[in-house]
Amino acid sequence: MSTLLEKINGPSDLKLLEKRQLTLLADEIRKKIINDVSKTGGHLASSLGIVELTIAIHYIFDTPKDKLIWDVGHQCYAHKIITGRRDSFHTLRQYGGISGFPKIKESPYDTFGTGHSGTSISAAVGFSEAKDLKKEDYKTIAVIGDGSLTAGMAFEGLNQAGHLNTDLIVILNDNEMSISPNVGAMSAYLSRMMTGQFMTGFRNQMKVFLKTIPGVGKSIYRIAKQAEEHFKGFLVPGIIFEELGFAYVGPIQGHRLDHLIETLKNVRRLKGPILVHVITVKGKGYPPAEKEPTLFHGVGPFEIETGKVKKKESAFPTYTEIFSNTAIKLAHKNKNIVAITAAMPNGTGLDKFSQQFPHRFYDVGIAEQHGVTFAAGLAKEGFIPIVAIYSTFLQRAYDQIILDICLQKLPVIFAIDRGGIVGSDGPTHQGVFDLSYLRHIPNMVVMSPKDENELQHMLNTAVEYGHPIAIRYPRGRGYGITLDHDLKLLEIGRGETIIDGKDVAIIAVGSTVYPAIDAAKNLKQEGIEATVVNSRFVKPLDEELICSLSKKIGRMVIVEENVLQGGFGSAVLELMERKKITNIDIDRIGIPDTFVEQGSQEILRKKYGIDSPGIIGAVRKLLK
Repeated sequence: MSTLLEKINGPSDLKLLEKRQLTLLADEIRKKIINDVSKTGGHLASSLGIVELTIAIHYIFDTPKDKLIWDVGHQCYAHKIITGRRDSFHTLRQYGGISGFPKIKESPYDTFGTGHSGTSISAAVGFSEAKDLKKEDYKTIAVIGDGSLTAGMAFEGLNQAGHLNTDLIVILNDNEMSISPNVGAMSAYLSRMMTGQFMTGFRNQMKVFLKTIPGVGKSIYRIAKQAEEHFKGFLVPGIIFEELGFAYVGPIQGHRLDHLIETLKNVRRLKGPILVHVITVKGKGYPPAEKEPTLFHGVGPFEIETGKVKKKESAFPTYTEIFSNTAIKLAHKNKNIVAITAAMPNGTGLDKFSQQFPHRFYDVGIAEQHGVTFAAGLAKEGFIPIVAIYSTFLQRAYDQIILDICLQKLPVIFAIDRGGIVGSDGPTHQGVFDLSYLRHIPNMVVMSPKDENELQHMLNTAVEYGHPIAIRYPRGRGYGITLDHDLKLLEIGRGETIIDGKDVAIIAVGSTVYPAIDAAKNLKQEGIEATVVNSRFVKPLDEELICSLSKKIGRMVIVEENVLQGGFGSAVLELMERKKITNIDIDRIGIPDTFVEQGSQEILRKKYGIDSPGIIGAVRKLLK
């Protein structure tokens, strides 16, 4: 039996359906999303919550001529299915498959690529102004979630749009605020009335008429405007947007297609900046996701019937868990330790910290810049802030790290989770730039553990250090190393030699150390003896150890899970130049000058040679 979805190869097919069929189509799209994401993993809850809104947008607007810009892109799965990627949707987030985020090269319907939050409004203002400069005619629609609206950049975009009086539609997808059916129906009715042609025209005509009354017209208009604002203020939470220069519409029930379509049809006729407030339910249509939206925000493969996540069998803890447990252990001993994250308490493991130390934990929302400078203020007053942020998101606070932390030499600890290759989320989420963007900042110490036991010692060292310091660790599980009961203090800038050999020195850091050890063991079977060094520190380097090996052996392979430009290997090359060591052959393994695509960590590490076979190949090549 054929389905409605089988007939949808683009938005033009969507417009051929009768309105009563759209609700059935929404159900079919939900089933496909649940079925395919149960196999690939992905951002399920947010995409389920926006199916009707996505249908309504493509039904009313003329995409891709009208520019539809998603924020973050967590919620774009229905959009991808509607815009010609239905048959390839099962490859979502897989190596060589379609992206889990909007991607310009993937489809003309993906107007703007994204993966980090808070960018859609600013980009949409740019598109709208470009339209005016080119004297073209199209609509620009930015869809942003209530979580992304905590990003300061979103308000910067709203501020400029209101100032320019830009012809722009911002749709606020609010999936956190609950609203009763009666209030929702009334709000939908008011919104349709306020955006209808008659009411809009009447308001504009009255504005002109009142202002023309000699002597008192402007005063009467101000009084009328204030009365309207007070009346709306009792009914809708839109005053802040009105003050920024936006016409506020809503709240609208986000799962009532009739309300959505009628409202968007009316809004499409309007000019100037407009904000449409839509209330949705995260995980809508799949009970496990509705019950636990946080778990199903970004989820791995799962069983559809039970919602149980299919986890790889392993008794080993993750690096995130080790960080969390160690932070709690240290906080019990030191009352000055506080923890900060940017909307990722679960992802960073600080949710457990918050349970034990609720008054010493801060979630600043999607506001990394604020979070870092907030930590600076706490540090200046004697506290020891642990700022736990994913590597890719810490990029957003680069200026604050330099000026507010390092310039002032404040004791802030950066716990950088998901450092290196992350996997299926693709280029917007790979944490392969942090060693480069941190190591050249004065007063910053950068270290990376070879395993979970070393991670806990590094965090203890960071707490006692008293200056800016960063610990970068990977996504995933550790090696099952026995954890020392007593935490140690590591000597800053001191590495360790794990294996001695005379033919080549393999200098590794962080997640590349164990592959280097494995490579050395295999090379020994070929008669090649390799020294393996765990650098521990990217800055400062163990200059004495590295220089002695360069003179003693003369051949060196440097391994890092970071871009080669400006990374760990670059630091070693700079050391050789500074010490005038020239009689040495060096090869570097890392990420070349490219953005790392999506795929499993194993596939990507193999592709870029950041694994044991890759290291073995580099050593063979170096030894000719």
